[in-house]
Amino acid sequence: MTTTKTDHRSGKKATGPADEAVVRALLHRQRRTYAAQAGIRLRDTPAPLYQTLVLVVLLSARIRADTAVAAARALFGAGMRDARSMADATWQQRVDALGEGGYRRFDERTSTILGDGAELLLERYGGDLRRLREESDPRKALLDIPGIGPTGVDIYLRAVQGVWPEFAPCFDSKAVDGARRLGLPDSPRKLSRLVGADERTLLADGLVHVALDQRLADEVLTEAGAS
Repeated sequence: MTTTKTDHRSGKKATGPADEAVVRALLHRQRRTYAAQAGIRLRDTPAPLYQTLVLVVLLSARIRADTAVAAARALFGAGMRDARSMADATWQQRVDALGEGGYRRFDERTSTILGDGAELLLERYGGDLRRLREESDPRKALLDIPGIGPTGVDIYLRAVQGVWPEFAPCFDSKAVDGARRLGLPDSPRKLSRLVGADERTLLADGLVHVALDQRLADEVLTEAGAS
């Protein structure tokens, strides 16, 4: 099945696989979200919400996503699974865990950032990000956390949109770049209609992968065209 699309580089109409086929081909490869890959069982409770924030801090650096995921797993495996345990860990313990996960280029600076961020969350919200969600402007509140910039805010809300539905659909600029690469709609609402609510984050993360990997995009389009 085919559908008519616009080639965003030339502005001309082009014919390609149906959007639904492209999405299914992508999700066939993107079996788990970044959070799930890091071992996070995302729920609207303090520990997984905090773990997701830690992952976002790691993803925000100029480093490969799989390295950030591995570093997050190492931190959690070392017992730093909530704001209190992160704050109570020594600077060196955080550095060692980050190094174990392969996060060596930024380990010392990131150790400091994670410690400072945990202390801020404990002081301001008792370590519970659900209280940040109640702020009049959660986006602005997230920007106060060390290591979280505008891109990090987008990544965090993209990750938690399944449990914080007021931020859905959330397809940030990098996910939209991936959608354009696949010839999919570049509107978050149109993208969200291609999947169920429980697959929005999975699709968004998959589109980010596509934005970073032209080969993956080609493989997805090939599979979708043959389906």
